[in-house]
Amino acid sequence: MSTDISGLDTSIDNGLLRLTFNRPTRLNAVTAESLNAVADALESKADDPSVAAAVLTGTGRAFCTGADLGSADTSRPPSATTIDAANRAVAAIRAFPRPVVGAVNGPAAGVGVSLALACDLTVATESSYFQLAFTTVGLMPDGGATALVAASIGRARALRMALLADRLPASAALATGLIADVFPDTEFADAVEALTRRLASGPVNAYRWTKDAVNDATLTELDNTFARERKGQLDLLASADFEEGLAAFLEKRAAVFGGVA
Repeated sequence: MSTDISGLDTSIDNGLLRLTFNRPTRLNAVTAESLNAVADALESKADDPSVAAAVLTGTGRAFCTGADLGSADTSRPPSATTIDAANRAVAAIRAFPRPVVGAVNGPAAGVGVSLALACDLTVATESSYFQLAFTTVGLMPDGGATALVAASIGRARALRMALLADRLPASAALATGLIADVFPDTEFADAVEALTRRLASGPVNAYRWTKDAVNDATLTELDNTFARERKGQLDLLASADFEEGLAAFLEKRAAVFGGVA
């Protein structure tokens, strides 16, 4: 296995491309570098005939808890660097011509939800949850989340997740159609291994055409979604609510937003 300073481990094992977020002390919070590393890995192997499937997962007790806000600086003009990297990673998962399994081994929050749902088969441990936590810091969902979630569970449930930022347990995520399956934590690794091996030994061309057909039918607005979210997020990153939300996050307290002027 190769370990990069990006916080993403990559390897190829018997036809399976493994991508593993490896910042366990940060609960696999991602940076622009790690998001671009996901895209780089998928794009570089897109035409590799030795790769039949891919899996995206995390090290430790989290899948991915969103963008790393620890280094955010509200004194500087908003930057689209991380937004663009997230969009690129999600687009690369969507475009990869092989099935991509999202193996959600723990909490998926923020853009971690986007990355998980961009995968073709998303499975989770029973103890996992999904949380569009953006509004808790005065932001909006990005990484294509507003399209990916709505395509899976419909407008009403998507708005509930996005506006209220409540945690959705894995069992509820399965029941609503957000993800494909849930496994007991103790059986998860074996279940993911069996699933990925089944895909890696299957009819790769049929999988490619099927993946493209389903995604083209259900994610017709993904590119426009990236643009809308980018515009909105840049506006919000410059807002007083985000300044307060970030301060509250770093100080581990509840944010006090402006509300009605």
